[in-house]
Amino acid sequence: MTQKIEFTKNYSDQSTEQGFQFEFYCDRCGTGFRTRFQPSALGTVSSALDTASNLFGGVFGKAADLGERARSATWEKAHDDAFEKAMQELKPDFVQCPRCSSWVCRKSCWNTQKGLCKTCAPDLGVEMAAAQSSRTVEEIWAHSKMAEEDREMLTEKSWRQGVRATCPNCNAPLASNVKFCPECGAKIQSQAHCTQCSAKLSPGAKFCAECGAKVG
Repeated sequence: MTQKIEFTKNYSDQSTEQGFQFEFYCDRCGTGFRTRFQPSALGTVSSALDTASNLFGGVFGKAADLGERARSATWEKAHDDAFEKAMQELKPDFVQCPRCSSWVCRKSCWNTQKGLCKTCAPDLGVEMAAAQSSRTVEEIWAHSKMAEEDREMLTEKSWRQGVRATCPNCNAPLASNVKFCPECGAKIQSQAHCTQCSAKLSPGAKFCAECGAKVG
């Protein structure tokens, strides 16, 4: 019975008539390993037969044809042997994940502690560092887009005040918390609230009538 040759899809055959060479790469990161070129003794014989066929033709050409058929079968066997040798040579550098069946490199894509590839079992330290960095970037963008007056609007003191969207006199829209209407000059009556207990404050009050807190 012919012996079967186990193989995977993550390889590239770089062999020529002159010799054999293979590249194997990681399914996850694409890192590759290339075997050293193995010269083929049949390559020299093939070159000699091709030269004889081109120069002399006739009898030599027929001999070259016969040699080509013999060489093909022998070359294929040598190719299979070289391929199997290459897989055995590089197999220790790869491991197959039992969950997703991907062949990954041990160096960068294998989680030794979990016994799974890092796609199925990410390195938690790396993921945490990446998440923290991403959150920091988001915070930077959020603060850089916020105008100074918008930050003031988000303070507790401003938030508890009764901010109006339109002027009570002319109904002109108000872009921010202003004291007078920019259209008609009317005073914007906003009801202040205590920052401690949220009680309404009387106009001009220096202390809250409910809790006694000083009005800032």
